[in-house]
Amino acid sequence: MIELNREKYNKEIAPKMMEEFGYNNVMAVPRLLKVVVNTGIGKLAMGKTPTETQKFAEPIAEDLSAICGQKAVLTKAKRSIAGFKLRAGMTNGVKVTLRGRKMNDFLERLINVALPRSRDFAGISDSAFDDSGNLTIGIKEQVIFPEISAEKTKIVFGFEITVVTTAKNKEESVKLFRLLKFPIK
Repeated sequence: MIELNREKYNKEIAPKMMEEFGYNNVMAVPRLLKVVVNTGIGKLAMGKTPTETQKFAEPIAEDLSAICGQKAVLTKAKRSIAGFKLRAGMTNGVKVTLRGRKMNDFLERLINVALPRSRDFAGISDSAFDDSGNLTIGIKEQVIFPEISAEKTKIVFGFEITVVTTAKNKEESVKLFRLLKFPIK
């Protein structure tokens, strides 16, 4: 069972990382910065008026707020793109940025409850890590979280979870997540 707290990080994880990668200072050891949870509503909103788009965005924002424990923010298009039938100022997504205690609580629920409930979950792939050391996980349905009732859900949607770290490369990041007990293949 994963338990993300500062004491465990300072006593167990940081010394192991310093030993393996040869850091001279504790401040050089990679750590988790933030978690960004976001989803796009572009396909649902295509060809709809702004008021109709709002009807789709509000239930999605409520579900993301319930999952994350923090109010979700509607994102708006910065510029018009004719090929996507997108106009500047239209709502095109919903996001939540988590830091500190809320981030740790969310990651604990993700790893211990939600991912084991997802269908055919065999672990997080190595390809989920980018070269900057960040982890991105795609979730197909929000109903794997216990906060969401499948019967009361109006719209089933997928979303993306990005865990941002201070790691300089993929190797450091993978080792950090393994020490944090993330289920990596």
